[in-house]
Amino acid sequence: MRSAYCVGSIVNYEEWEKSVPQTITGDVLWKMRVYRLAMFVGESAWEDVSLLIRDPRTNDLAGQLYRALGSISANFAEGYSKSSGKDRARFYEYSLGSARESRDWYYKARHILGEQRAAQQMELLAQIIRLLLTILPAERMRTIREESEPYQIEDT
Repeated sequence: MRSAYCVGSIVNYEEWEKSVPQTITGDVLWKMRVYRLAMFVGESAWEDVSLLIRDPRTNDLAGQLYRALGSISANFAEGYSKSSGKDRARFYEYSLGSARESRDWYYKARHILGEQRAAQQMELLAQIIRLLLTILPAERMRTIREESEPYQIEDT
């Protein structure tokens, strides 16, 4: 069944964004553009994966692609919830790895999906990769520090 925001295998970002439930959009995580794009690229791939799974030559590729795409937003969401910059950076790196893996799978899938569709999705993934590469250095340096209390030592 085709969603209201799909036209063929092309998904309109603005229409998709309107369809996301408030339980997701109401979370502060939704303010992060990289997360929204990662959710969108995973959602927009449904028809691509459905097409790839029909051809025996790309059946395994379909599963790999779908898992990698889902991992981008999932790892970002998990990392966003960590309290230290080092922990966040680790999950953001997982997200980055999944974005690059997804781009690689889309390149291989171009024979079935077509050059234009593969290029469209690879460009979206490139945007996600650039955003993650911008976020990562700052997160690696960030630490959470407690307010220090002066210690008093009593003379005995």
